[in-house]
Amino acid sequence: MESRVEDIVIVGAGIAGLATSLGLHRLGVQSLVLESSNNLRVTGFAISIWTNAWKALDALGIGNILRQQHIQLRGNVTTSLMTGQQKSSTALANATGKHAAHEVRCVRRQLLLEALANELPSGTIRFSSKVVAIEESDFTKLVHLADGTVIRTKVLIGSDGVNSVVAKWLGFNKATFSRRVSIRGCVTLTSGHNLEPMFMQFFGKGCRNGVLPCDDKTVYWFFTSPHIEEEKKLEGNLAKLKQFVLEKLESMPSDVKALIENTDLDHILSTPLRYRHPWELVFGNINKGNVCVAGDAFHPMTPDLGQGGCCALEDGVVLARCLGEVFCTKPGEDVRNNKGEEEEEEQYKRIEASLKKYANERRWRSMNIVFVAYVTGIIRQGESKLVSFFRDKFFAAFLAVIQLKIADFDCGKLRSS
Repeated sequence: MESRVEDIVIVGAGIAGLATSLGLHRLGVQSLVLESSNNLRVTGFAISIWTNAWKALDALGIGNILRQQHIQLRGNVTTSLMTGQQKSSTALANATGKHAAHEVRCVRRQLLLEALANELPSGTIRFSSKVVAIEESDFTKLVHLADGTVIRTKVLIGSDGVNSVVAKWLGFNKATFSRRVSIRGCVTLTSGHNLEPMFMQFFGKGCRNGVLPCDDKTVYWFFTSPHIEEEKKLEGNLAKLKQFVLEKLESMPSDVKALIENTDLDHILSTPLRYRHPWELVFGNINKGNVCVAGDAFHPMTPDLGQGGCCALEDGVVLARCLGEVFCTKPGEDVRNNKGEEEEEEQYKRIEASLKKYANERRWRSMNIVFVAYVTGIIRQGESKLVSFFRDKFFAAFLAVIQLKIADFDCGKLRSS
């Protein structure tokens, strides 16, 4: 049985886990990332990255790498599937006023994960490493893996998604099913797609559809629906699932609809939408001793604001900054490895304080976004006449202001000023 000792262990090589590890690496702090899969897992194809996340990516030093691979979206256009009328149009890249000049790009998830992983030292990510148990051991945690390996760590970070083992250990309930399903796809056309660099959204009939170009040839699309029973019958049959989407979107522009028609079945994915109740984020244990959670393990949310991945990147920067205050040594400091019990206890208290600081900094912002995203989803896909009237007359423009306000956030640099 293999046994090893690490300062910081991160469970999950997703966006939050890799961002935290890279942030620590930029500060000169080593970490070990445990990934249950045998390679980087890429699900969902692409995500929208808003201004707040670009600030986090710049803090991590990979913003420009991703900018070169993805086009900037100029605006956000919302259209009713019921009437075919445009309900709102919001400038992004050239916006003026209080929430001006926002940077929004649809980033391919694989390129994002690769950009994060490629900057890490060799051996930082340990693949095929499934965590099966967590055990207390004085001022450390023992992480038990499925292959029999036991890793002793001073800090344990759970970024292992909605079914997080670490979140469960902290006492969080399983993420709640929103009673909505998301069907997503990605299509690459060798001749190019000829779409304007816009975030196009379509609403109506209880459905929401979005189409976003990633670059000159690749387009990402999504479709969310509360028609659970219909979709459950089609589960596992991608051809019928694709046809279901096309039937629901029969009134959308033909050139946009053609993108869905041309999407290969192996580039279509259906997943239930889950979220954590806001009050769990307020009263739950985001951290406990030397353990904490980040990303979807912390704040799973519905995709109605496009902020899930953005918040995960923010988590990574803030968490790395807080832990850096403990593990970054200054010239001339004593860095003995064999510490006495009193010194170990003192470091444990400093780690606990740093994770509490992280939790306090992230708790309310995460709670607010989870709540607003959930309510937004209800309004966007409501089918009653009253909800439809409110959505079509007022909500689209109001929501655009909310999205820009949320995207104005700056998680700060890796080092405290």
